[in-house]
Amino acid sequence: MATLEIDSLTKSYGDVRALRGTSFDVRAGEIFGFVGSNGAGKTTTMRIVLGVLAEDAGEVRWDGRPIDLAARRRIGYMPEERGLYPRMKVGEQLVYLARLHGLSAADAKDAMERWTATLGVDARRGDEVQKLSLGNQQRVQLAAALTHDPELLVLDEPFSGLDPVAVDVMSGVLRDRADAGVPVVFSSHQLDLVERLCDRVGIIKDGAMVEVGTIDELRRTEHERWVVDGPPGATWIGAVPDARAVSLEGSRTVVELTSAGGVDGTSGREQAVLRAALAAGPVHEFALVRPSLTELYRDVVSAEEKPAGEAAETVEVGA
Repeated sequence: MATLEIDSLTKSYGDVRALRGTSFDVRAGEIFGFVGSNGAGKTTTMRIVLGVLAEDAGEVRWDGRPIDLAARRRIGYMPEERGLYPRMKVGEQLVYLARLHGLSAADAKDAMERWTATLGVDARRGDEVQKLSLGNQQRVQLAAALTHDPELLVLDEPFSGLDPVAVDVMSGVLRDRADAGVPVVFSSHQLDLVERLCDRVGIIKDGAMVEVGTIDELRRTEHERWVVDGPPGATWIGAVPDARAVSLEGSRTVVELTSAGGVDGTSGREQAVLRAALAAGPVHEFALVRPSLTELYRDVVSAEEKPAGEAAETVEVGA
């Protein structure tokens, strides 16, 4: 399977710069989470990939070549807004959309039956879309993106409005498609889900990519922090060079090593922390503290929004 490359895209709407040299790629067999605040540029990027919008500069490539109409016909796209005909029956609509992608009548019917069964809406094939719950409409929209067996999936907020069971079903389908070699890119505000499901994540802010990498890569910090559940107080930390206590709650102490960590996210000096703690008393827990994707997102989005030297506020991440 091929790779989708987004290379230095720029896009303006009048005086508003929606994209500012946005670049990232989505590789064969991976799920890429595309996250950012509302208005950060996620949907604009996806619409440029689909050809719905034209970029001002930059390029979208598929399999190393500029993406064209033939390549776009092989994309499965799920828009954030409802893209289905509300008064058309589910089964008829999915067959119709599959036929538009070039499937024969028989193949379109087989695909409709397979995907509605997989996504748990086979009992609703004869219902009008407008009579479905929002969650079932989302399932049908994903089925519409899958019926023509696409080589690339581009999904805008696919998990919006889904209950936990439906989230699990859709997650399983996306993982299955990625395991078959299909590049999958989706946007979402549900960062716990992104963290659990995605192979790599890109964070976009004000139209520019500010972080791209695996979850482990993004979670690496300049200074290691270790949580120690053991001896009360923090006097024992004085035995460890370049270490300080950043929080102390009962028997739980978070220790920061103030010199840089190693390539793998640890420096090896954690053993000195553990030895000092054990010398002061029994240790019940000793673990590396890594920020969650939600914490990383808050740090990135709030960065530079306050004057230099002033701490940035955390921001609430909506679902």
